[in-house]
Amino acid sequence: MAKFEIRETLTNIGTLTARPSAFLVLAGFTAAWLVFERETLDWRGIATLATWAMTLLIQRAEHRDTQALQAKLDELIKSSRTASDAVAEIDDKEPEEIEKLRDNRRNISERSRLDT
Repeated sequence: MAKFEIRETLTNIGTLTARPSAFLVLAGFTAAWLVFERETLDWRGIATLATWAMTLLIQRAEHRDTQALQAKLDELIKSSRTASDAVAEIDDKEPEEIEKLRDNRRNISERSRLDT
């Protein structure tokens, strides 16, 4: 049970870092650094802040692309008569659960291919 909660928490943190409010956290951290420890904000500090900002930008772009791809796939699945609607809701699951489902479907398709 604790394992599931940790995975869910990590997924939620990843989603939160893709939100615009994460940039507000970065701005607040930068402002606090300037106010309280200005003398330690040297080139390494600036590099740290730049790295953090780039990480947030990459995370946001990745999240946007993933959400767009999921929406497109959901639409295709819903429009197909032979597709299972349960697969369209797979993005609500944890990555490990998705991997297991994909492995199961892959095994089923391999068995059906071997049977023919």
